[in-house]
Amino acid sequence: MKYIFTSPSLDDLIHLLKAWRFWVIGALIGAVIGAAIYFIVPPAFRARATVNVDFNLEQAWPQDTDRQQFYYLERESRKLEELAWSDDVMNQLSTEFAIPVEDLRGGLLQLSQPAEAGWHFYADNSDAKTASAIASAWADTFFIKAQADIDAKIINEFVKIEVTQSANLPVERRVSLSSYLLAGSIGFLTLAVFVVLFIKPKDQ
Repeated sequence: MKYIFTSPSLDDLIHLLKAWRFWVIGALIGAVIGAAIYFIVPPAFRARATVNVDFNLEQAWPQDTDRQQFYYLERESRKLEELAWSDDVMNQLSTEFAIPVEDLRGGLLQLSQPAEAGWHFYADNSDAKTASAIASAWADTFFIKAQADIDAKIINEFVKIEVTQSANLPVERRVSLSSYLLAGSIGFLTLAVFVVLFIKPKDQ
């Protein structure tokens, strides 16, 4: 017997669809493999700090001028977002935690919801406490720098910023166990289906 690549026939497809035991066992094996990878090489922890940003549209633009309000929101949001990733903020974090700025900007830090309401400052690290400390420091540093820019009129005076969560932060794995289980099941089944349909024994 030798294995060669051949196109699947209609009978092959029907047989594959009827083989429910194959699907169940394959999904279980894939899930076990995914779980094993999760516990052997676990993903980094992710902590989240939150800063509330209120642009106070009613005070900044008392007239109902949608175009001006949109420009105001876009302009001030961009200023704050650039400040969050600024050299001053990144260098301070880099010095405090001995992490290169390139790594901080390269994926260890994530900024979510750069608009009105809660801004989420995420930090990833293999140690849960370190991830929490970095996220907290990033949010606090951003707040201090932003408040100074507001006082200096660099950012509009009507913008109000408040750190709402920088202690006892929620920390979880960056990728959940369920994602590993699902990826393992799908990956194993995909490989198994490919083998069954395209690599078949053929009599010599």
